[in-house]
Order: sequence, then structure tokens, then C-alpha cells
Amino acid sequence: MNNIVIGICGFLFLHIVDFVSLKKIPLLKPLIWIIGAGFWFYAIVMLYIDQDKMALPVGVTMFGWILLVISVSIFIYALFINLPFRKTYVDKGVGDKLIKTGLYSLARHPGAIWFILFMLSLILVSKSSLMAIAAPIFMVMNTILVVIQDKYFFTRMFDGYDQYQKETPMLVPNKRSINTFIKSLQQTRIKN
Repeated sequence: MNNIVIGICGFLFLHIVDFVSLKKIPLLKPLIWIIGAGFWFYAIVMLYIDQDKMALPVGVTMFGWILLVISVSIFIYALFINLPFRKTYVDKGVGDKLIKTGLYSLARHPGAIWFILFMLSLILVSKSSLMAIAAPIFMVMNTILVVIQDKYFFTRMFDGYDQYQKETPMLVPNKRSINTFIKSLQQTRIKN
């Protein structure tokens, strides 16, 4: 249970990052982000190796591995490649531009859905009883973070975010956002 608390502490640190970004305090944003991500990552590793294992069929575990690879890949792309890494996580203040392309044309918080799938895959792959308890808690914490960002921070951080909220769904893509995403992929292919 201690590792679940450590993971929750990690999320609490990650909640502070947006506040620090708005205050433009030098070096504090990356420090808090590293501490929060470090706590959360440590908790995930410890929960994964926990000895109290559930009995799951091999096919379920194999599906978990496939889901893990896909969800981690897209989660990492959404948060660290589609967004400008340095401006988002390192530089003081907030990024100078609202990203509405790539996965961010599908949903305003595309990482949230992939995070949920990542956590579900960790339950299946690790077979850890404690991971089965921690994953829903971490999913709720991440969803709360996303809602707070969307309602209270991003409207103050990015010009045009109000319009982006009207055009693009928060979490689950719709027909309009899928069409926008496909058009952006086609435009990218034409440019290359």
C-alpha cells in the first residue's frame, strides 16, 4: 500500500507543475515535474514487481503486452513528441503556442485515454493484486489532473484555448475531430 501512496504523491507533484508554469518560476517546473514523475514511476515499478500475483490466463497476459506496447507508444508520442518537450516540461513559463495538430486534433487531452489503457495493460501484464487496486486510483488522479488543467489552467496559459474547447472534444474523439485529424495527416504527408 505504501507504493500506492507514493504514486499518489507523484500525481500531487504533477498537479503543481501548471501552477508553477503560470508563475514563471525558473528551474522549479522541471524539478517538480521530475520529482512527480519519479515518485509515480518508482511506485509503478514497485507495484509491478509485487509478489502478490493474480492468476490470469496466458491469452489475457499476451493481450496485456500488446496493449502495453501500443498504449505506451502513443502516450509517449502525445506527451513528449507531439508537444514541444523543452517548452512544455523544461523552460520556465508556458509554451508560446497552443498545439492543435496531430493527436491534439483528435482530443484536447489525448494522453488521458492512452494512460487509462496503459494502466489496464499493467494490471494484465504484472498480474499484481496491488496494481489492480492502484491502477483505478491513478486513472482517477490523472483524469482529475486533466479536468483541472482544462478548466482552470489552459484557458489562462494559451491564447485561443476557449475556441479549441469548442472545436475539439476533451477526451473522446468524435466524427468532426477524427476528420480534422485525417486532414492534418494528409497535409503533413503532402508537405513531406
